[in-house]
Parts: sequence; C-alpha cells; structure tokens
Amino acid sequence: MTPETMNPPATGTLCRYRVEQGIAILELCDPPANTYTYEMMRELDEAILKARFDESVHVILLRGAGDKFFCAGANIKMLQTVNPYFKYYFCLHANETLNRLEQTPKLVIAALNGHCVGGGLEVAMAADIRLAKKNAGKIGLPEVTLGVLPGTGGTQRLARLVGKPRSIEMMTTGATFSFEDAERWGLVNHVWDAEGFDAKVMEYARQFVPPGKASKAVGRIKRSVQSGLEVSFSESLAIERELQQQLFQSDDAKEGLTAYVEKRAPKFSGK
Repeated sequence: MTPETMNPPATGTLCRYRVEQGIAILELCDPPANTYTYEMMRELDEAILKARFDESVHVILLRGAGDKFFCAGANIKMLQTVNPYFKYYFCLHANETLNRLEQTPKLVIAALNGHCVGGGLEVAMAADIRLAKKNAGKIGLPEVTLGVLPGTGGTQRLARLVGKPRSIEMMTTGATFSFEDAERWGLVNHVWDAEGFDAKVMEYARQFVPPGKASKAVGRIKRSVQSGLEVSFSESLAIERELQQQLFQSDDAKEGLTAYVEKRAPKFSGK
C-alpha cells in the first residue's frame, strides 16, 4: 500500500473542522477509537494550515469524536498492511504535522474527552494546554508492549513535560495512568467533571479570544516558549526580542498601552 494507491476520503470526514467565535475546532473522527491513518494525518495537517491562515481564528481546539476516546494512536490494522518504507514516511509526515501544530503561533488546546494513549497522547502533547474529563479514560504511551517505541515525538515531548526519569519509567513499563496522575505530573493542566465538560472547555478557550485578550500576544508567547526551549539561552532571548518587536508594532499593543493610560478595559482585535 502506498499513498498513491489509497483512496482519499471526502474532505473533512476524518478530521472535522469548524470555527466558533474565533475558535477552530478540529475533531478526530474514526470510530470507535479515533485511531489515525495517513489519510487522517493529511486531513489534520490541512486543518492546521487552514486555522493558521484564517485571521478570524485565534485559538485551536483539538478533540476526539464521541465520548470514549480522544485518540488511541496509529491504526494498527493499517500498519500491518504496509511495508517498512511506507511506515518510515508515515511517521515522518506525522512528525511534521505535529511540529506544525506545535509551532503555529496560535494557542492550541487539547480536550481529552476519552482515552488518550499511544499516538493519541503524542498528538495531545503537541498542544500547548491539555484539559481532561474526569474518569473518562486512561493516558499513557504503551508502545513497548508492541515491541516499538513512541515514534511520533513521544520520547522527546514526554521527557520535556515530566522529566527524564518519570518519562523513561512510563514508556518502558508501558503502563497507563489516570488523568489525575497526569495532572499531578504536569502532563495535564486541569481535570474537570464530566458534566458540562465540553461547555467548560469552550468557556476556557474563549478567554484567549479578542476583544478580551490580545490573541496575537498569546500566540507569540507560545511561540517564544516552544521555539526558545529548543535552542541555547542566548538564542532563545533573541527569539523573544524579535517576537516582542513584532508585538510593539501591533494594533493590540497600541490599544493595550492606551487603555492602561486611559484607565479603561482594552478592546483587542488580535492584530
């Protein structure tokens, strides 16, 4: 099987895309476990680019369809039918897609509305903030039980989030954990009750949208952290200065400073 021999799905069937009040909602949709294939990754990649270029989008919200799974990772049946050459480029494209998500200068929130394991957690770790539904599922990277490693950024992102010793233990045991454990370790930001979870996620996301928040500054803060942590300290300060200079020239900075002087609440535009 190759990309050329695959029948591409109808646009948006595996990664649904919609925009609500400045929030682009990307929904992974392949029941029952929302496992991803090359086709889904292509749709996710396209949705990320769509959200990047849409000036009306200030926040990206990623979730799984249904209420059982956020995502259970790569589709095992698909992996069984392809050769090692295809698997290499499948992983490469998945890495590039998640890098694009991570480096997009707009805040990315992952709403973990169900089990988030394997490649599903690798997708979620490319987001900036992770919100989990209480008692909705387990989280972890159990790839070692299949004789492989977490190959879509898992070994690198997990270590950066929870530290080397804990990440090595988590991955080598292949264990899965509760969302509450993940919250204690800093892997999940918040765990909220199942009742009203979706509404609370949207309410949380809206706080980063104009006119109440300078979304351009939010995005540049995210970009400064994500890019800066991967280079030397002096280089990271240079990145920070350049992004700050972009913001100094923005409409939002002018509005923020003017509103401060005039002692009123600012009304940001995201520009």
